[in-house]
Amino acid sequence: MDRMNNLTARIKGIKYTPLLCRELHTFNFNELAEALSKEATFILSIDDKNKVAVSWWVSAKRTRSYPYARVYDSLSFSGKKITIIPIFKDEGKEGDRDFLQWDTISLMSLLGVYVIVAYYEDSVQSSRYENKITKQRFDVDYLKEEIKNLLSYQSDALHWNVSQIDKVVQIGKKALESYEKISQKTGVEMHSRATAEKRIEQLKEGKDTFMNLSRNLAEMAQKRESITVQPKEKLSGAKGTITITNYLGGNYYFTSDEVELHENDIYLIDAKHTKTDNLPSINDIKDGLLKMILFTNLENVKSDGRNLNPVPILKLTTGRGFSIESSSEKQKELLDTLNKEAKLNGFTIRNF
Repeated sequence: MDRMNNLTARIKGIKYTPLLCRELHTFNFNELAEALSKEATFILSIDDKNKVAVSWWVSAKRTRSYPYARVYDSLSFSGKKITIIPIFKDEGKEGDRDFLQWDTISLMSLLGVYVIVAYYEDSVQSSRYENKITKQRFDVDYLKEEIKNLLSYQSDALHWNVSQIDKVVQIGKKALESYEKISQKTGVEMHSRATAEKRIEQLKEGKDTFMNLSRNLAEMAQKRESITVQPKEKLSGAKGTITITNYLGGNYYFTSDEVELHENDIYLIDAKHTKTDNLPSINDIKDGLLKMILFTNLENVKSDGRNLNPVPILKLTTGRGFSIESSSEKQKELLDTLNKEAKLNGFTIRNF
């Protein structure tokens, strides 16, 4: 078995049927604030005729709070799917600050999900950490306005999402103003405003600059991730990078936890592991399924000009004490549905 770890591929469109989406609760439009405080993904009933599926990201970074799982849960909804992402999230000087990246926007466009780029308006001081804030809340009036605009929008998700990028400067300024007020209210110092302003200034030239700036960061992150093995990961193959191009020429940079070459078959493995004697969490599994949505739709997969046949695999590994026979009915049901989803969409589950 050879190993290859630098691949290119194309995606023309997405065809995928999800089966593990949880049942979503419905909230009326005037209950949006309540919905955001209770649910990660929900149905929003605007009026008698219009409903949308809404998910939201806690942070702009895709490795925090399982945003992919939140988006996945909206994918079985037949109408418009919206995801709300903060342009950046500042947790206070001793916490993290994450900025939105173009690659996130373009991935959502690829999945047909409409993005509302938003900002946090309010927060409170953390009771655990003196120099951090918590319980951040979006500006709900702004979200309502954007959702109403989206209802009358006739074009596809990509065009809407590009128009959102054109507004990032004004949204960024609103975010900075809000964090200044939060800082005054809580007494918690935020990260450097000048640094944030610089990032926002770099976006002024429009979406192309934003794309280039974020794409470079994404490439750097991809390279870092491809040489880093997380302690909890249980891997046998080599990590690989996949650069996916879509029909619009946009590039999407992903890593595959393991890449194995078997003659002309290239195994693209996303690994989810837990040290416990249970299955990986449902959110971990859904996170992996979002990768499967991409990997099952790849065409023209190549390495150094060589054409390869992609074989997407979701690998689940657990502690030594786990066995399907001794697992609960709920876990057996989950595995059964997961295997059905794999068969229906053309990927493989590799167990334990």
